[in-house]
Amino acid sequence: MPTVILVRHGRSTANADGVLAGWSPGVALDDTGRAQATVLAARLAALPLAAVVSSPLQRCQETLRPLLDTRPELPSHTDERIGECHYGDWTGRKLGELAGEPLWKTVQQHPSAAVFPGEEGESLRAMQARAVDAVRDWNARIEAEYGPDALYLMCSHGDIIKSLAADALGMHLDLFQRISTDPCSVTVIRYTPHRPFLLRLGDTGDLTPLIPPPPRDNGKDGQQDTADASDTSDADDHSGDAVVGGSTGAP
Repeated sequence: MPTVILVRHGRSTANADGVLAGWSPGVALDDTGRAQATVLAARLAALPLAAVVSSPLQRCQETLRPLLDTRPELPSHTDERIGECHYGDWTGRKLGELAGEPLWKTVQQHPSAAVFPGEEGESLRAMQARAVDAVRDWNARIEAEYGPDALYLMCSHGDIIKSLAADALGMHLDLFQRISTDPCSVTVIRYTPHRPFLLRLGDTGDLTPLIPPPPRDNGKDGQQDTADASDTSDADDHSGDAVVGGSTGAP
């Protein structure tokens, strides 16, 4: 199954001002965020991305602009399911003010019970559910079109990415506030038929180890090598197994 590269948008004007942006229109990247987006494109340059999927919000679209400008051939899609949480009446307010609200403690300590106030307020459980559904759907679509070793990118938001990382780790949503993702950081999840693997979390460094290895040479006659000939049943398929003792890293 594919590997998804989850990118949090670069620093926005709302981030810089300490405002909970939510779905507020017109929230752009600030100068720092634009510089982060430029660096991101360079970090991703060596990766054979199959496609890009983005939140519809402006700050995510702007984060991807340098990447898509340098790689115009990349298929680009938008999916509202990976858009920011609907914070309802909290949208547009200062985080310092929100910290005094009774709901703040629930959001911090028991987020699975948190429902944001107002007609358009969403629960964090619903946010996670739609994001997980989106990734599962895109995994199937990308694998069908590009194969099981495909890499694709999703540009989304902090709480969305934290909830996806928690899901991949089998963590209860009540623990997801222990995860941190900085602006323009990269979180990578490789999905297999058996379990997901969290390969990167909030990474800001070298991404070249994510390049898939070349296909194995099956010989001139197109048959499997003798050593692999018996390794065809699901029972013997260890491609989704964890490495006991820890990964040896990229070859």
